[in-house]
Amino acid sequence: MSKTASIGLASSNGLFAQLIAIVDNFLMKSAQLAVRNGDLPRFGL
Repeated sequence: MSKTASIGLASSNGLFAQLIAIVDNFLMKSAQLAVRNGDLPRFGL
């Protein structure tokens, strides 16, 4: 038995969900660049 649990949620392709995905992608890329440069990544929202 695995020690992690996952919850299957219905995906929403609404405009708000797409906006959140774009913001999330930007924050992840920003954090990756900061780590690559040896900085601490800034927290997003």
